[in-house]
Amino acid sequence: MTFSRRQILLAAAAAPTILRAQPKAEFVLKYANNLPLPHPMNVRAKEMADAIAADTGGRVNLQIFPSNQLGSDTDMLSQLRAGGIDFFTLSGLILSTLVPAASITGIGFAFSDYDTVWKALDGDLGAYVRKEIGKANLLAMDRIWDNGFRQITSSARPIQTADDLKGFKIRVPVSPLWTSMFKALDAAPASINFSEVYSALQTKIVDGQENPLAIISTAKLNEVQKYCSITNHMWDGFWFLASRRSWDRLPEDLRTIVARHVNAAGMKERTDVAALNAGLRKELTDKGMIFNQAGADSFRQRLRQANFYAEWKGKYGDEAWNLLERYSGKLA
Repeated sequence: MTFSRRQILLAAAAAPTILRAQPKAEFVLKYANNLPLPHPMNVRAKEMADAIAADTGGRVNLQIFPSNQLGSDTDMLSQLRAGGIDFFTLSGLILSTLVPAASITGIGFAFSDYDTVWKALDGDLGAYVRKEIGKANLLAMDRIWDNGFRQITSSARPIQTADDLKGFKIRVPVSPLWTSMFKALDAAPASINFSEVYSALQTKIVDGQENPLAIISTAKLNEVQKYCSITNHMWDGFWFLASRRSWDRLPEDLRTIVARHVNAAGMKERTDVAALNAGLRKELTDKGMIFNQAGADSFRQRLRQANFYAEWKGKYGDEAWNLLERYSGKLA
C-alpha cells in the first residue's frame, strides 16, 4: 500500500500524540523519536504498534513518544542504554558519539541515489554497522529507516558552490562527522539538538541548517528560512534501536513478531519519505521558499583539498572504508 503526501499528513494529523498501552498488556514498551507527528515515521509507527498488538494477542503494546517528548537525542540515547526507553530511532551520525562506525553512512557525497543507498545499507555495509552497534549493548533492526538526502537552508543567501559556505553559521546535529565536514568546507558549524533548531534559526544564533525536505516541511523550518539549496550533500537514515535489556526480556516468539513488524514498517516508511520529498519542493516554493540546484563538484573538491576523506578513512579503518567505497566509488 502506498500513500500520497496529502494522505500521509492527514493520517498523521488524526493520530494521537502518544499511543497509550492497554491495561492488560504483558509487555509495555516505550518507543521514542525526535520527529514531528506528521512525519511518515510516526504514521508507520502507529500502524506498526497496532499490528504488533494484534499479532501478539495484546501481550505487547507500544507507547509512541514523538517530537523529543522524552528529551533531546543525547538524553534519549542515554535512557535507551539504561533501559528507561525500549526503542529509539536515531541517525547513525548522532549515534556515532557512542558507536563511531555508525556515521560512515553519512560521509559527504558518498551516495549518488537511493538505489546505491539501499544496496549498501541492506547489504554488507549495513551488516557491518549493525555489528558495531551490537558491541554497545544495543540492537539495531535489520532495516534502517529513511531520513533522506539532506539539503542546506539559509536565511542569508543561497548556497551555490563551496565558496558560499565560507564563514556561514550553520546548525549541525551533535555529531563529529557533521562538524568535521562543514569545517572542511570553511563553514562555522554549531552543534544544536533538533528540538532547539527552530528557535536557533528564529533568533539568528545560526544562519542556516541542513535537513531533508520532509523534515524542513514537517518542522516548518520554511517559516524561519528563505533559501533552500539542493546539495544532496549526504544521505541520512534512522537506525531502529532496541535496548538490549528490554529486548532480552521479551520471549523469543514475541521478539520475532516485533522485529518483523518493525522492519516491514521501515520499508514502507522508505517509500513514504521518497514520495514526500519528491513533492515538497513545489509546496515549499508556494510557501515562499526560494530553491536553487547546487552542483557537487566544488564541494567534493574542497573536501579532498582539506583531506576530509583521507582523515575519516583513517578513523574508520580499511575494512569499513573499503565496504563504503564498494558502493560509493573511490573517495579518498
